[in-house]
Amino acid sequence: MSEFTLNAQARNDLGKGASRRLRRNADLVPAVVYGGEDAPVSVSLQTREVAKLLLNDAAFSSILQLNIDGKKQSVLIKDLQRHPAKGFVLHADFIRVIAGQKLTTLVPVVLLNEEACVGAKTGGGDIFRLATEIEVTCLPQDLPDAIEVDMLNVNVGEIVHLADLVAPKGIEFTALAHENNIAVASVQEARVNVVEDEEQDQPADAAAEGEAEEK
Repeated sequence: MSEFTLNAQARNDLGKGASRRLRRNADLVPAVVYGGEDAPVSVSLQTREVAKLLLNDAAFSSILQLNIDGKKQSVLIKDLQRHPAKGFVLHADFIRVIAGQKLTTLVPVVLLNEEACVGAKTGGGDIFRLATEIEVTCLPQDLPDAIEVDMLNVNVGEIVHLADLVAPKGIEFTALAHENNIAVASVQEARVNVVEDEEQDQPADAAAEGEAEEK
């Protein structure tokens, strides 16, 4: 599991106006930390630190060490509000991670052996990622960076479902607990091959007709 640390400062100046002043005058991102038995805490983060953190996709599904005025708390990113046009973070929500208490969060999907996949390498098919994230439930120490899906032996026309995966130790797939066996990845016949086959099957008189129209 990746380790990330983010510095924060507690703040008492609340409200939309205060948040705008933070972003405009101090180059800070307003945020809130909640969950567990403690009361929610409003904090501010350095904009450049947040931007640097989010360059690593693993940060979205990893437990972060949030250093609030020298006191560390384990948290997960719960929600990010971004500028609609420029994409930078306007506000962040963090949820506390409690030791010994299971958490539920989204973990990215990573496809393995794409180049060696039989359906793509020898069958000429295309690999499709049908799920970019999978929701898992586990104890904090068991949270994986990603869920790996081995595509090596997947043939053209085959679909990998959630039930086909071997969950890492201590991990429960939330969808399966609700009897929802979602599709995760597949190998399908390449679109270019389909178009070529259709052209080859075209009747000779229709093909000649098309050529005449082109002239």
